[in-house]
Amino acid sequence: MTDRPGTVRENGRAKAYRPLPIAVRRAALAKALGAYGRGDYFLAHELLEPAWMGSRDPGERALHSGLIKLAAAFVHAVRGNPAGVEKNLTGARDRLDRAAQAGLAFGIDVPAVLVQVDACRATVQRGGAPLPIEIRPMEVIVP
Repeated sequence: MTDRPGTVRENGRAKAYRPLPIAVRRAALAKALGAYGRGDYFLAHELLEPAWMGSRDPGERALHSGLIKLAAAFVHAVRGNPAGVEKNLTGARDRLDRAAQAGLAFGIDVPAVLVQVDACRATVQRGGAPLPIEIRPMEVIVP
């Protein structure tokens, strides 16, 4: 099956593709991480979408969409919706699990985030409040 113009295949489905230069995607990620760090999870989610749609690379798309899901989990936490938290943490984990290499290229310690996602998800499953998840920057490793 061929993709429609303006789409890429992601997990067997056609997803939006709006090419953006790498510098623009990096800037969007930096702004989104700033918003996330301030607790503005909805803004972080919105800022990440152009970066996600702007890349054709599956690993990079998984990184951005995983971080979008992570931000969405905390939007649900603020709204008091534990089912939404758990669902989005599960989606974040699935995507970020495929994004370790892209994380290196974008300075995100994906394995450290995954450990926190698992701990947070377990807490929510036991009925507890979601634990904050820190996205730690690291040195960018260019492949």
